[in-house]
Amino acid sequence: MSQEFTKSQFSFTVDGTALDVSAIYRDGDKAPIVFLHGFGSTKEDYADIGRYPEFAGHPFVAYDAPGCGETHCADLSKIDIPFLVETALAMLARVKFDRFHLVGHSMGGLTALLLADRHPDRVLSFTDIEGNIAPEDCFLSRQIVVYPREDAARFFDDFIERAGHAPAYASALYAASLRHKVQAEAVGGIFRSMVDLSDNGNLMVKFLGLPFPRMFMYGEQNASLSYLSFIREQGVVLSEIPDCGHFPMYSNPALMWRAISAFHACAG
Repeated sequence: MSQEFTKSQFSFTVDGTALDVSAIYRDGDKAPIVFLHGFGSTKEDYADIGRYPEFAGHPFVAYDAPGCGETHCADLSKIDIPFLVETALAMLARVKFDRFHLVGHSMGGLTALLLADRHPDRVLSFTDIEGNIAPEDCFLSRQIVVYPREDAARFFDDFIERAGHAPAYASALYAASLRHKVQAEAVGGIFRSMVDLSDNGNLMVKFLGLPFPRMFMYGEQNASLSYLSFIREQGVVLSEIPDCGHFPMYSNPALMWRAISAFHACAG
């Protein structure tokens, strides 16, 4: 079988914590693309890039965030969104991507936003797939506050049960693999960090202040987000994915990929 990407492990430390990061990537002669997955997902969310000829020639990297997938983290208690930002920067150094298109979903969208805010000169465009930019975006992560448990495993069990019965596209599919994709001890730090940043991190100001093309992608079921008209008026491209909730890569991947490709073509 011909390989459309290379799978590899990258070992380094972040904040004194040893990481062994599992990634997929490929080389190319066009602008690179960096993909950051959401909570409960993995790098394989983006492996289908090879199925779409519009992306031919573009190098890319996608990797499992610490606490997720096949990545090993020596101290799960260290993981929060700032830790994930530092991990992203370390990965960019390993794959030697200087300037790149940035694509992040949910938790990965928030990570990408903070990365882009710190290094705007390195980002060609930002596709934010329902990443947190306002307090209302914490419908998953805020459960750490609304449904607290002292035991991490018990909280995660309850979270999975609620997710499996949520009235949204792909909810049961998402919930079914959560135990295989996330380590329970990593959940609390990630979720508390997401809530704190969404409530107190001036994320909307950061997002609207980015000096390059931005697209906000959202599922049809989330078209009631209160800020959509506002960010469109500020120059953000909106991409509504039909027959979809929070997970376009599960519910309507073909349209997701075409929307990203069209945005990249306009962004240059």
